[in-house]
Amino acid sequence: MELATVALRRILLKVLVCLLFAFPAFAQQIFDSPQIPANFKLDMETAARLRPELMAQSSLPGSHYAAGAQVFKQLLEQLPKISWTKFAWQLRIVDDDQLDAYASPDGAIFVESGLAKLAGQSNGLWAAILSHEIAHVRRDWARRYLYQKSLESSGNSEILLGDPGLPSTSWITTQKASENLGRFCRQMEVDADRESLMLMARAGFHPDFAPALHHILHAAGSGARQASLNAMHPAWEERDRELMRTYFAARIEFEHRWPDWYASPGGNPPVVIFADAPKLKKAGSSGWQIQVPMRCQNLAGTVEVVLRVGSGVVPRHVTDQVPPGSELRQLTGCTSDPTVVTFTLANISERGKADATDVYVFDLVGDVLDRAEAPKLPH
Repeated sequence: MELATVALRRILLKVLVCLLFAFPAFAQQIFDSPQIPANFKLDMETAARLRPELMAQSSLPGSHYAAGAQVFKQLLEQLPKISWTKFAWQLRIVDDDQLDAYASPDGAIFVESGLAKLAGQSNGLWAAILSHEIAHVRRDWARRYLYQKSLESSGNSEILLGDPGLPSTSWITTQKASENLGRFCRQMEVDADRESLMLMARAGFHPDFAPALHHILHAAGSGARQASLNAMHPAWEERDRELMRTYFAARIEFEHRWPDWYASPGGNPPVVIFADAPKLKKAGSSGWQIQVPMRCQNLAGTVEVVLRVGSGVVPRHVTDQVPPGSELRQLTGCTSDPTVVTFTLANISERGKADATDVYVFDLVGDVLDRAEAPKLPH
């Protein structure tokens, strides 16, 4: 793909909407949402201008991503009928192997092929991806645009967000403006998460597929546990906490409509692993332990917890190529809440030359379910 094409899409990720996935907790709306004038058309005009380029960079799902196309249709059927005439709904696949998705204000939703492959044939994972982007088409582009303009005009001087080289002649510094815009965008992401859970439940997809997707993406290296002040997406831990505000209502809605979970469009809920931050403890005179607190939902059987040592991430399917002594593994049924898995580090070869890096949780077929950053070992 040409560099200009890649650059264009990255600009669109910032301009069209505060996007999917990967910050302070939001107990309530931090900012008043901008009032969008009834005659506001800039979002649709921008979408129409960019549509030919976006279409040229993407394709229809085709048979390879038939699951995504079917789930998209099922989700749209839950929307008010006016949405069918107001938006030009379409699912598009961007062949670049990236783990992103984004929505245009006109209703076109773009899923990059890395994320589409990750969802595979899982209707529930597709529902978690697409419902979030459908929620963004509510005119989030307009909300973000108007809020940024309010920041730029508050002091009667233009503010170029994120450029510390400009003079601060306004009531707000460029750094503060960037932080405020980041908070505003993170709040929109939280709002989209909440709306998407209810949309999934009405369409027959268990709300557990949303945190399952978030944890899989984090394990794949997408997004951080904690976001910076300027970040435009919530970090995974905060996303989990904010989802809980709507999770129980969405689950009640799902169970009311689908008392037999297995018969729902998404089938039975997925295994969801919540691996908390590992803790480092002294063990004897020269050894150390890393304790991994975790809890599991929908687990029937066991999962494998793996402590990786040294630099780099080795995928599960090439485990046989990992040097001896650079991994520790344990199986757990995760029967208590929380379950604590303990690794003793005395058995790791050359411990003083390589710190523990990450803890991964796999199901028994080798698919990653969650990741947690291990603490640094003292030397």
